[in-house]
Amino acid sequence: MFDRMLDCNWSKGLLMKMVSLVREFSFIEKVRRSEFLDKAFAGMKRMDLQDLPSLVYQLLVLASKGFSKREVIKGIVEFFGSTVGSKVSSIIRQVEGTVLLHLNFAVKQDPSLGQEVMGLLKSDFRAFNHFTVAVLLSVARVRRFGESSMGILKTVVLTAYRDYKFAKDCKWLSDALKEEYLENVELVEKAVLRAVNESSYGREHIVPSILKFGFVLLESAEEESSKQLWSSNGLLGIEDLGVQMLKTLFEVHDMARNEVIEQCKFHVLSLKPEQSMPLIRLLGDLIRTYPYPMLEHVSHLKELLDYFTFMHGKVAASLVNTLLPLAKFSRDLQDYTILVMRKAMFRREETVRIAATTGVIDLILAEKRSKRDGSFSFQESSSQASCSQQAEIPCGLVQGLFEELSGLLQRCLYQQAKVKEVMYHGLVKLVLMEPSSAGAVFDFLLPHFLYFFRGDAEVQLEITSCVKAESGKVLIEEPLDCLLSCVSWILLLQPHGKTDRVSDSSWACLGFSLSQENEVGRNLSGESFSSAFLKIRKFLRNQNLEGILGQALDAGSEPLGEEKRKCCSSILSGIIEVVLNTIGTELEKGTEIKKADLEKEIIELADLHDSLDKDTCISRQSTGVRRGNLRTTPHDTPNVMDSGHPKLAHGQIPYMASSSIYYLLQTTLKLYGTDCSKSVGASQNHSQSSLGNSSKYCPKVISLVLNACLRHLKSLPVMRKDDPLKTLIYGNIKMLGPQLLKLIFLLKSMPKFVTDQKKKEAKGKKDVEDRREHLHLALICLKELIVVSSWSANLTGLLEDMASVCTLECPVSDDECEAAPRIDDQHIRSKELFITKTLKPLFSELLALSFFAEVEIICEMILMVGDKLPCKWRNVHGAWAVCVCKSNGITNSKVVKSIVVLSISLSSPPNDLILAQDMAVELLKVTGSEMVDPIEKSESYPLINHSTSAAISSCILQLIEAMLVDMDWATKKLKNLSWINQRSAHLNENGENSPGLAFEENLYSMAEEVMKVLSFFVLMTIKDTQAEHLLKLAARFYKHLAQMSKLRIAPKGWKQLFPSLKFQKLVELTCKQLTVPVYNFLMLVQKRQQENANSSKVVIKKIKRENRCIPDLIFQIEDCEKYLIQLSKVSKVNLLRHAKRSTSRDFKILDPKKMAGDGEEDAPNHGDPTAAAAENESCEDSEDNEGNGSEKILLSPESGSRLAAELPDSGSDDGEDGDALPSAKRVKRGRVVQDSDNEEA
Repeated sequence: MFDRMLDCNWSKGLLMKMVSLVREFSFIEKVRRSEFLDKAFAGMKRMDLQDLPSLVYQLLVLASKGFSKREVIKGIVEFFGSTVGSKVSSIIRQVEGTVLLHLNFAVKQDPSLGQEVMGLLKSDFRAFNHFTVAVLLSVARVRRFGESSMGILKTVVLTAYRDYKFAKDCKWLSDALKEEYLENVELVEKAVLRAVNESSYGREHIVPSILKFGFVLLESAEEESSKQLWSSNGLLGIEDLGVQMLKTLFEVHDMARNEVIEQCKFHVLSLKPEQSMPLIRLLGDLIRTYPYPMLEHVSHLKELLDYFTFMHGKVAASLVNTLLPLAKFSRDLQDYTILVMRKAMFRREETVRIAATTGVIDLILAEKRSKRDGSFSFQESSSQASCSQQAEIPCGLVQGLFEELSGLLQRCLYQQAKVKEVMYHGLVKLVLMEPSSAGAVFDFLLPHFLYFFRGDAEVQLEITSCVKAESGKVLIEEPLDCLLSCVSWILLLQPHGKTDRVSDSSWACLGFSLSQENEVGRNLSGESFSSAFLKIRKFLRNQNLEGILGQALDAGSEPLGEEKRKCCSSILSGIIEVVLNTIGTELEKGTEIKKADLEKEIIELADLHDSLDKDTCISRQSTGVRRGNLRTTPHDTPNVMDSGHPKLAHGQIPYMASSSIYYLLQTTLKLYGTDCSKSVGASQNHSQSSLGNSSKYCPKVISLVLNACLRHLKSLPVMRKDDPLKTLIYGNIKMLGPQLLKLIFLLKSMPKFVTDQKKKEAKGKKDVEDRREHLHLALICLKELIVVSSWSANLTGLLEDMASVCTLECPVSDDECEAAPRIDDQHIRSKELFITKTLKPLFSELLALSFFAEVEIICEMILMVGDKLPCKWRNVHGAWAVCVCKSNGITNSKVVKSIVVLSISLSSPPNDLILAQDMAVELLKVTGSEMVDPIEKSESYPLINHSTSAAISSCILQLIEAMLVDMDWATKKLKNLSWINQRSAHLNENGENSPGLAFEENLYSMAEEVMKVLSFFVLMTIKDTQAEHLLKLAARFYKHLAQMSKLRIAPKGWKQLFPSLKFQKLVELTCKQLTVPVYNFLMLVQKRQQENANSSKVVIKKIKRENRCIPDLIFQIEDCEKYLIQLSKVSKVNLLRHAKRSTSRDFKILDPKKMAGDGEEDAPNHGDPTAAAAENESCEDSEDNEGNGSEKILLSPESGSRLAAELPDSGSDDGEDGDALPSAKRVKRGRVVQDSDNEEA
């Protein structure tokens, strides 16, 4: 009867009746239940929309009775996620909302249905769609499933983003798979956003879940580098997705607004500083997008401000900056913010004071910006009280926040140096925003400036007053260089010839009038500063170092006096850079006579700056940072959160602008006697005359300019994108590229002349060293400029500008030189031309000059630019690097490592691992083995020799380590795809390989190449540190191989699939070429340990580390073979037929004398891995030699494997070896499936 019911056609009404009645039929078996549900879900497509909720309710009742729960849940989710979900209308949304309520109620009544929902989505993440998200958010309202539902949603979203990020950089994945991962991320974003957007259609009960999930995503926000990846591919990213969810919730649901603000406050106060920043950005987005609704929550924001002094400095400053757009609509919030800043200014903590100063400056700038844009002023308010307050302000006096808060800013002048620096930079931003405020700023700074400047004294700068001794330490109390930088920038920003006059009322606002006694001759403060700055320039030109710093050693004890002198020198160096910045701007518009005088001034300042470096013994580092540890630099503080101010966290804002450095570079080229349009084409006679005129000062000038340029480039990444100083100081930074390249060409060509003359000139050698140091510094500047430009859209323009000034001959083939200009894509063409016509010629010439440190930098630039090229052009440069490896017998290990890294990195898979194998073969010849004596150098790769073998080995092992990271990720993905291979015959309807199978085959191919490289290394005689690294890598390889083998075993109740030929080949080669040599390698390692047993403590520590690696490797090998035996049983394929038999891999006590003899017997196995494997297969079973006649014992695994020889389809069992190792891992190995010694033919 039930079969006849299934065969007949069901009308809409009959379908409803059948679903409600079938729960009474308890006799129906599983197959009939599946047929019934298939027919029911097929009939749902014909149902009216208003009848769907009733039918779903009946299905849920049926499932609660135990009627195929998983199939019912799966059918409902698939129906509304795909069939109905493709149609978007208000009726469908209401229907889905009702269905979600039914699901929520059913889960509350029967928690097992919630378990089925969780299990369905865990087993198949591909079912993720908008309705799935809504179901999980609805089920999350049930307390029992709240955490698990949020965990599944978080896992799906984060996994999608991380998989795409990994696949984007993974070279061995096909473009189709990368595109698939991109589509998965887009699908996840659309599903989540659609579920949130439709939350107002009868599904308000999921609003708390949306709120919670949005904050979960913000807590999991990624780093800044990841944001660039998402934005470049049109994706939101984790942080923006969470922000968008909460913004939509704030807009659609009024009831959720208060909770959104409360949760923001809670998370900002409870999370770590770096995790709080996304919450601050969320508040900023809400304020900018919904300012008027946010006014209703000002009280909550004021409560958040109450914790200002307890927050991290960067978080506190960012919070104030975020609230400023709302403060212009609320005078109450503005006044409260000022009150909080006043209180914070009196705290002792430096970071709190810095944050408060930053907040005050931001308040002033926001007011100026508001007036400039014509929007509402800060004085406007919605309250009557604030309106009356505004009425009290005289109409003739437009008093802004700067005048109102000047007293608070004056307090900054008596606080720490970093607080003052923040204020000085803020004043420059103020004048940049409103040039007319320059007079008030000058009036504010002049009294303070006069404490350190004496115009009528012999020593005009009181630099010694800028430092103080406190608690046995010398500190910089007044950053006079930063103050002068502030003054000079404000002077430069003033329109030429404009009179700097302010009204008397402005003076009155600052607390004094022009009629005071200390005002002599009514000189304006701007004119006073201008004349003072000119006097300082003249003073620096006419005074020597002792005349300026002679008093620095008079105070205090000798050690503190020396420290004080160093601090004073640091300040003076900054002042010189401030003056040079002004000179650079004057060079742009000066006449020829004026330029000549400015060049002399540059030379004099460079000489003084060089004297400062020598006096304070600040070494010239390759990084170019020459102020020691007196100021924070980008290298000293790598953590963004280490300081309270976002800019000071990484280093000081540079004093020189890009334009000034550009003109100083031009002047430097001119001083060397070369025209700006030429690079190397000057004649030798002309070079001689130029060197004769400026040989004494040119090295000092170029050192000063290049060091300033490098600091300038290093500080750019730490500047905020919206910082007004960024445009002022950095501007068009790509203009530095051509000048740096010209200088590099000139410095490269000059040593040839000096080398020829060093027999005649005693200082020729020093000149060569100076020029080489400057060349090195110029190349570092060029590399940093490329790095900085690659973060923006300026890289293509920079490379094109530098290609236009290149005059070097192309050393590569003519076809390559001719092919580059014909590339249609502008971005690719610029990169290709830069590498081909600039970097490669520089590489060849510097390598011929044996400038190895400089060649390293060239290799880094080639890799940096070449890595952004398409696969075709990247392979061309990889082949060029391989040719360099085959044609140069370089002995410098660092250069060789750079070239090897370049050749491998620019070679596409599988060529990169094939190249690594070729080099590993040559390394084996050079390092030697137990049976083969080492050779001096490789014939195929001359750069592989005794002096470079360790560096090349390290480079290749690092490549293997990166590949093992890829294998780890791929193995996890393979686990998610394994069910596809279990359900299908590996072929779709078109007869093409399924995506899962293609991914699997690629993984096996990569694992095979990795294994081959490792097989050569286990035959080498390598150092202890590399041996330890190799043991760890081998253990990780076997761990991943074990996981692959485990995934090949079908779950219970599933059909076992035949192992693919790729997998069989991988296992066969691993047994032949790697497993047996690994055990021989372990014996040699332990033999060396025995020989070094009485060595130093350092060697003993190395031995202990290796002894920890060896048991782990043994366990991973046995664990891998355990799964291979199980797979061999169920698949009827002997996967271990090539493994060596009848040798225990267990640890045992060995006599060192006998072990030495055993090592001699095993010596023939150390040769070519293939030959060694063949020889090991023909060997007889080794014996378990135990010796106790020596006082010293050694734990050692013997070569071979008894476990590996045990084959499937046998009944014998041999598990005696499991008791030899009483560890937890040994207990696990005791459960290995054992087989007989019968082999398949």
